[in-house]
Amino acid sequence: MSRLLERYRKELVPELQKQLGYANPLAVPRLEKIVLSMGVGSALENRNRLEAAAKDLAKIAGQKPLVTKARRSVAGFKLREGQEIGLKVTLRGRRMYEFLDRLVNVVLPRIRDFRGMPVNSFDRGGNYNLGIAEQVVFPEVSLDDVEFQQGMNVTIGVRARRPEDSRELLKRMGFPFRQETGG
Repeated sequence: MSRLLERYRKELVPELQKQLGYANPLAVPRLEKIVLSMGVGSALENRNRLEAAAKDLAKIAGQKPLVTKARRSVAGFKLREGQEIGLKVTLRGRRMYEFLDRLVNVVLPRIRDFRGMPVNSFDRGGNYNLGIAEQVVFPEVSLDDVEFQQGMNVTIGVRARRPEDSRELLKRMGFPFRQETGG
């Protein structure tokens, strides 16, 4: 079992249940899924870019990514409906907790000039979204093997009644939010 999952079950659920005032432990906010996605627009000119990005994303996530296709044509981008332009991976269960543990403790500290994650990146449902500028901050990706720099989006899906509860859950899991400055 992942150490973060074990900590969630043994420590965080009782603490959050008490702090947030939930009578039932199943009502406590919990992680539902983590979605990693890459938009590889340059794959339109060079198919190898999509394959290289898929290889890197598979190393990062520990599972094979799904190729996403354009939903509609956009003439300005020379994009046709059905063209392969991105990748995504949905992590659940043990892999999700292991990825979040690595993200918080290894990847985010490796980002240059990192000062914490913004608190205002929550959506109305309590999910947290963040962008990572390059895939080489992940230790699984060797700098020598990288053919091109590629950014990615990470969406942390949290099941909670209120967005504030989601924020509290991620904060207790060690997510490094920026200190809010008053005034």
